Amino acid sequence: MSFGMNFAIPLHVLSVVVWVGGMFFAHMILRPTAVDTLEPPLRLRLWAGVFGRFFPWVWISILLILASGFWMIFGVYGGMGGLALHVHLMFGMGLTMMLVFCYIYFVPYVALRKAVAAEDWPAGGQALAGIRRLVTFNLVLGILTVIVSTGGVYWSLPM
Repeated sequence: MSFGMNFAIPLHVLSVVVWVGGMFFAHMILRPTAVDTLEPPLRLRLWAGVFGRFFPWVWISILLILASGFWMIFGVYGGMGGLALHVHLMFGMGLTMMLVFCYIYFVPYVALRKAVAAEDWPAGGQALAGIRRLVTFNLVLGILTVIVSTGGVYWSLPM
């Protein structure tokens, strides 16, 4: 394995861990705790702050996932034609997640920030509910992508 792959694979995986792990923590741990302990205005302020800190990390993760993935695909494997099915699936699912994140960032997250700034709690609640549904989708897709990417290499091996 080349030095580049020794660098690209850990960078790729670490970026996925930051993004998918962050979604898991936010959805499975922080969200239920916030619902149980905070009134809606405080909850909406909390989420606006959490997303304001987490989303830059997601953007960095996306850039690193794309850069390391494209480097491996084109710099090591010579393009998409020689890749196994699980890599194509991983690529497609990852791109879908990125598009969903872009929508989250530019539509309901903008609405959430505006609603919190205006103290329009019903609008903020609606925006947060939209983000929650999309993050749930992306979390499930992210977990499936991890399963496909790590298990796919074994699909064609004899049992």
